[in-house]
Amino acid sequence: MKNRVNKICRQALRFSSAGLVLLASSYSASSFAADYPEAGNFSDGSKVWAENCGRCHNIRGPKELRDDQWISTAYHMRIRAGLTGQETRDVITFLQASNTKTVAAGSTHVVAKLSKGVTGRETYEKTCIACHGAEGKGAFPGTPDFTDSGGALSKPDDVLINHITNGFQSPGSPMAMPPKGGNPNLTAKDITAVLKHIRKTFGK
Repeated sequence: MKNRVNKICRQALRFSSAGLVLLASSYSASSFAADYPEAGNFSDGSKVWAENCGRCHNIRGPKELRDDQWISTAYHMRIRAGLTGQETRDVITFLQASNTKTVAAGSTHVVAKLSKGVTGRETYEKTCIACHGAEGKGAFPGTPDFTDSGGALSKPDDVLINHITNGFQSPGSPMAMPPKGGNPNLTAKDITAVLKHIRKTFGK
């Protein structure tokens, strides 16, 4: 009788322990999923950085922190900067996308959708203007000045198209432009059109 009771107690203990482990694992996974922010808008994020973060910080290379560290840093700083939740997600997406010079397969970038037949000017205003500015001089330190006769536009089209398509880090700049300016929806035609617009608008 005593042995039977001991056996029942051991089985009950095993079942309760397994249940606690399963519960803890489930709670941990759900908590992580709940804490991880949804992807924001790269272009909006670069503008948020330029207009808010740049007031106190010089632009920092995104590779200074891992993606998960940018998340905790941004959510800490959002209080001081007075950012909304959406603005915070946007700036995190901007920093994370800038953290690599290649777009991984299946990566999620929420960006401004471009309509069919979009012009070079529309592409610039929806994708490029946040970092390069309305005047083409760059929205923050390290961004090329398109109006400089010896600057980026002095390079041939094939070089610039390659930079736009695959991403590029200018010498002396703390951060790289991600492929397609962070907008994976851009086609080769869009890139050619926006480069033509940039040359016509800012070139000397």
